[in-house]
Amino acid sequence: MRALVVYESMFGNTHAIADHIATGLGMHLDATVVGVSDATAELVESADVLVVGGPTHVHGMSSERSRDGAKEMAAKDSELHLDPDAEGPGLRDWFDVLPEHLQGRAAAFDTRVHATTLVTGQASKGIVKRLRRHGYEMLADPESFFVDKSNHLEPDEAARAEAWGRSVAEAAGAHSTD
Repeated sequence: MRALVVYESMFGNTHAIADHIATGLGMHLDATVVGVSDATAELVESADVLVVGGPTHVHGMSSERSRDGAKEMAAKDSELHLDPDAEGPGLRDWFDVLPEHLQGRAAAFDTRVHATTLVTGQASKGIVKRLRRHGYEMLADPESFFVDKSNHLEPDEAARAEAWGRSVAEAAGAHSTD
């Protein structure tokens, strides 16, 4: 079975989490990670399991405006570095160009500040809605991975992402690739 992890990332945290999720998936599946700009309809349609994630901006999925705001933040703060994929499209635009009636199994994740979702929102909830609209059955509840207020992944998030990836693969009924 093949898994495809599609991510949108501004400062590299969501990209890193996507890589760790793929490591977990890879214990049971053949997993590939691609930025949203490289996630073609053909790649998506060829995957048995689709995992999609992005950063939480303004209580949900990023928008063109929030992405521009993140780029402005990076320009003003020498500690922040834009992910190479930050210049490409966001997940909202990507979902709009995907074929409407796909089928398969999927999971969604996001990165956000570690606080109640009443304060932060949760991009993965919007991702789930869009995946379902495209015909996907969800394998797991949406998952958040946390960054601190300085925009660095919190300790243990990498290990947690790998474990979540394994659990998604197991929910898909994947057998070991060994």
